[in-house]
Amino acid sequence: MLMNIIKQLRSLSKTIMKNILDKNKKKQSMRNVYGETLALFGEKRQDIVVMDADLSCSTKTNIFAKKFKERFFNVGIAEQNLITQACGLSLAGKKVYVSSFAMFATGRAWEQIRNTLCYNNLDVKIVATHCGLTVGEDGASHQALEDIAIMKAIPNIMIYSPSDAYETKKILEFSLTYDFPMYIRLSRCDVYDVFTYENINFDPYKAQIIKKGNDATIISTGEFTYNALETASILKEEYNIDLEVMHIGMLKPIDKESIINCAKKQKTIFTLENHSIIGGLGSSVCNVVCASDYPCRVIKFGVNDTFGQSGTPDELLEFYNLTPGQIANEIKKYLV
Repeated sequence: MLMNIIKQLRSLSKTIMKNILDKNKKKQSMRNVYGETLALFGEKRQDIVVMDADLSCSTKTNIFAKKFKERFFNVGIAEQNLITQACGLSLAGKKVYVSSFAMFATGRAWEQIRNTLCYNNLDVKIVATHCGLTVGEDGASHQALEDIAIMKAIPNIMIYSPSDAYETKKILEFSLTYDFPMYIRLSRCDVYDVFTYENINFDPYKAQIIKKGNDATIISTGEFTYNALETASILKEEYNIDLEVMHIGMLKPIDKESIINCAKKQKTIFTLENHSIIGGLGSSVCNVVCASDYPCRVIKFGVNDTFGQSGTPDELLEFYNLTPGQIANEIKKYLV
């Protein structure tokens, strides 16, 4: 009885301390960074054009629109037209950024992205917000859990999923120098910082080891990289499991060399993503490992073969067993 009370007190103490620490951590909006960065681009270059499908307040392209009305086009709720018109402007010599929610930007306009944009290898950047489960209360119809999978299948397109506001800025800066199709996937909710401008060692083509470890590697992407770090912290504190954390911001083409280096030294690789486990990061890692000379076990964490539903982001992560604590409990079963 006494031991149970002690365990409960320790658990309560950890919860209180975590809440205190979380309040001191910094959250930022990827969407705001996107809008503000577009406005800076517009000041530097007259060939920048921004387009939206009637969601500019949510995607934050309205920041650009207020400063450069003559270079902003709202096509209405017509995502297929959005991509087609963007391609026309690209052929006329413009560098075009288009935005909508990830579900609509990729799902409704997939044919135009494939046949008009990527087939012709044009300079159009699709920057989609509201991806994954953390869209929250908007529910299954708005929670893009398949967008990486369907975009990854198209030739000639690069795919990025930044972890935080700092990496979002770096990827956007790189996009200004890259003259071909690109898909950038942003979250709806504010996210904790993983990097700072001082410690981000950004290479647009490479993964980053952001925590070293000897027992296994967890490879993550997008906003879930912060959750991967939290998972590693729990495993170290409670089970003395030393988990390496690798962040992959560029999902296509994927950094095969870094993944194979992990497979060389680890018996188990875990993957974590705010996406279906079918066709996303986990599937890409499996493809790389299986084709290498260093096959190892790969365990995927993400949304199983199901739709999302309405709820707060925290409620949804708990329901789909994707909180850091739940992931840590699953990982320890493979390593203890």
